[in-house]
Amino acid sequence: MLLRRLACTAVASLAALSAAAPAVAQEAAPAPRLPLAEQDHLTVTVSDTGTEEDGTYQLECGRDGSFGGTHHRAEAACERLGQLAEENEDPFAPVPADSLCTMQHGGAGTAHVTGVWQGRPVDASYDRSGGCEIGRWNTMVPVLPEFAGGRGSEAAEGGAGDGLGGGLGGPLGLR
Repeated sequence: MLLRRLACTAVASLAALSAAAPAVAQEAAPAPRLPLAEQDHLTVTVSDTGTEEDGTYQLECGRDGSFGGTHHRAEAACERLGQLAEENEDPFAPVPADSLCTMQHGGAGTAHVTGVWQGRPVDASYDRSGGCEIGRWNTMVPVLPEFAGGRGSEAAEGGAGDGLGGGLGGPLGLR
């Protein structure tokens, strides 16, 4: 009798666990990625770069490779964003708070990008206030203009600007 009761309890417990397991697995699964928008659209506002590209521009990038808007280099900008998407890079993410960044000034340039990219809202700000921010800006060229000269540009391109092994991304791995 005791064995029968234990067997029934064990079967009931297994049945309960089996019923609960799919629900637990569903909760733990990552949320599905949103599909790409038919047409991503961004508003890019740039100032103080020392280039003729200061101003506000519209950028439209279609999933089919089409491009448009008032952006100076719409085709190249859409190609760059497509490349970053293929590499699973988020060019609109801020620099992580725990990053080790060189202390250099890359100029007064600022940019603000809003809109929709890969079906999600974007609201990102850029400046050139340190090595990580310069690197983040440079990742977005040609969406953002290439900065006109200066020590920060040289260091970001691998020059000897920061004294730490050849600029950003040098042998020390600093960004």
